[in-house]
Amino acid sequence: MSKMNKNSSATLPPAYNQVEKHPVFPVVSHDESARYNFLSSLNKYITTVVQPGNRVVFERRVKPAFMAQIGRDFEAHDEVQTAMQHDANFQLWSALHRSATEMHQQAGRSLVLRQLDDLATKTGAFGNQRPESLHLDPAVTILTYLTAVDNHAMPGGYYATYIPGDVSNAANFDAGLFVKHAGTEGRLSDGPSRALVAWLKRNYPDFQPERVLDLGCGTGNNTLPLAIGYPDAQITGIDVSAAMLRYSHARSVGLNVLNVDFLQANAEQLPYADASVDWVQTTAFLHETSKAALENIIKEIYRVLKPGGLMLHLEQPQYTPDVHLFEQSMREWKAQLTNLPFRAVMYGMGMKNWMISGGFTADKLLQFSAGAIAETDDFTQPDQQEDYTPAIAWNAFGAWK
Repeated sequence: MSKMNKNSSATLPPAYNQVEKHPVFPVVSHDESARYNFLSSLNKYITTVVQPGNRVVFERRVKPAFMAQIGRDFEAHDEVQTAMQHDANFQLWSALHRSATEMHQQAGRSLVLRQLDDLATKTGAFGNQRPESLHLDPAVTILTYLTAVDNHAMPGGYYATYIPGDVSNAANFDAGLFVKHAGTEGRLSDGPSRALVAWLKRNYPDFQPERVLDLGCGTGNNTLPLAIGYPDAQITGIDVSAAMLRYSHARSVGLNVLNVDFLQANAEQLPYADASVDWVQTTAFLHETSKAALENIIKEIYRVLKPGGLMLHLEQPQYTPDVHLFEQSMREWKAQLTNLPFRAVMYGMGMKNWMISGGFTADKLLQFSAGAIAETDDFTQPDQQEDYTPAIAWNAFGAWK
């Protein structure tokens, strides 16, 4: 969802002690912080040193061998992937990437499991300060596409709990975001949503939503900037995971964001009346869902939006005709290595056609990049400019109804 500038390989990732530890953030010891620092540097090395070698061996070894054997160039990304799997550099990169992913989860799991009871107690105490803004429904079932695989190789995925009131997997995910994105999403890992709000303020200053839904809100890191940016609106974070909702709710209480609540519900069956919502948002959510679910979700979004309402998604860029087959194969293999099988499906979907299939019209579609806002700036003000110092931007698309 984010991209780094060409000179990023010359700099070290920011140290983990730069993370802003909000009131429900897990306690991180010196050694645990050092382990995260090592993982940040390892990820940087894999991405900037080992991974670029894949393109070199593709051009110099894999492609010539394929053309000599088959008598033509590659015609599909799965052909590229099959051919690359026999190359030593590709095998090395794959092993390193998967190992780093598993080490990331081991580091986070050991951190949160040692404070399992304390995290549950802490989030419960914050949640009890504002119980009316958390709505859990034990009748909501965890969907098959979430139970079939541990997303991001996190054991139990987003939903597993081990004790009453458990939030350990949510805390694990939250603590690891700074490492996963090398700090590019900010100290609270809320950069994408901050950038989106700033973009909206600049480009649609008259847009003043009253009711906003954030589907697949997870830990709430990208939900709260919506509420901060639009203080007169009521923001509702929606997720199927009770653990994620308990954590995100406690986070909102701890950070004193008042105009937000959290609801356990399935995005395929939103408990809202037709034409009752001004804005439906998702951030890094669509790629976690199945193709069948996406077909239902787009219809639900269209149904609940008011005429003139807004739908926006911050997501990985889709395949376009100018995306090389090599790049497509790398994206899909990386998704498999990270236990994100539906990301590969979403890459190949025509999201414009997907939005139109839900009822949106072609002339109302949006596609843009939301540039990062410096953390020292007030992203809620329409005169703030994008901060291109680290040259970070997030791919966004959506539509007006």
